[in-house]
Amino acid sequence: MNELITELKNKHWLWQGTLASCHGVSETTKHTTGYPVLDQKLMGGFPHSGVVELQSPVGIGELRLLLPYLAQKQQRLTVFINPPSPIHSEALIYAGLTLDKVRVLTPKTPKDALWAAEQCLKSGACEQVLLWQNNLEVHHARRLQVASTTGQCVQFLLRRPQQQIFSLPVTLSLQLQPAAHGITVTIKKYKGAWPSEPFTVPYQEHWPDLIQPDTDSVVVPFQRQKQG
Repeated sequence: MNELITELKNKHWLWQGTLASCHGVSETTKHTTGYPVLDQKLMGGFPHSGVVELQSPVGIGELRLLLPYLAQKQQRLTVFINPPSPIHSEALIYAGLTLDKVRVLTPKTPKDALWAAEQCLKSGACEQVLLWQNNLEVHHARRLQVASTTGQCVQFLLRRPQQQIFSLPVTLSLQLQPAAHGITVTIKKYKGAWPSEPFTVPYQEHWPDLIQPDTDSVVVPFQRQKQG
């Protein structure tokens, strides 16, 4: 049994969950996400480098979860690779991003997209890279991890919810679901920590106009009854 566990660890198919402090995970190695609830769950925020996987249906506000973080880290470039819909400059400006620090790449094939992400990560010119790609192998994720560490750059990997036996060797894996007042997050895997139960990250602070009103609080206008 011990030999099997050792083999799975060596292949990065098994993570050992322990207290974060035992693995050197500290507040100084992370940066705030812009959401206090998420910061608390992640013990400080997103990692300084590594691959952060977001498994999410498209169009539920998954990018809004990242925008406050992206807006705070603009010393180097932010690169979007193969987003599923156009990246609107007005939305980026509203979120606080500087457009001359943003690049959008649209490679023709998944192989080219992975190559572009790896080059951006290890170049040292990028702060964070966002790649939309559904099908990745374990060795792809490993290459992205190495490139991320080399260039001290975060790789956000956005893809549809996956049904697979083994998870990818990533630093952090989040599963996202829609919620009326924001987005529901489940921490599926976090290197050096334990998974979490689902929790809601509210969007009201950053986008108050998008919050749905509570139907129970809607006032129905008084209607005069017809006199018979």
